[in-house]
Amino acid sequence: MAQPRLSKLELQIMDVLWTHGAASVREVQERLPGSPAYTTVQTMIARLEAKKALRRAKKVSNAFIFEAAISRDAAQRRLVDEFLSLFGGRMQPVMSHLVESGKLTLEDVQEAEKKLQELAKKKGPRK
Repeated sequence: MAQPRLSKLELQIMDVLWTHGAASVREVQERLPGSPAYTTVQTMIARLEAKKALRRAKKVSNAFIFEAAISRDAAQRRLVDEFLSLFGGRMQPVMSHLVESGKLTLEDVQEAEKKLQELAKKKGPRK
C-alpha cells in the first residue's frame, strides 16, 4: 500500500502518536509545539484519518481516541523517497552535501556499508 503524503503539521501530530501512543484530539493538541487551535488539530486529524495514516482506536465518553495506523519508519521512507526524487533519484549530491557539512559521520558510513552487505547477501551473486 502506498504511504500517504504528510504535511509538516500532520507529521507533528503523527509524532505525538508515535511517541506517546493513542490520544484524543485535546491530548494531541496539548503536546504540539506552538499550541495550534483545537479546531485546527481536529481538522488535521480528520485529514489523517481520511489518508488512513491514523485510525479511531476507541471512544471514551464523547472523545475519540486515535492511534497511528502507519509506522514512523514508513513515513520517513516516504519522505526520503520524495526528497531524493528532487535530485532525480541520485544519492550522490545528497551524500556530498552531508560529507561537506560534517553531518555524515564515520559511524553513519559504517552502518550504511553493513546494510549494503546485508542487501547484497539477500540478492545473491550477480551474473
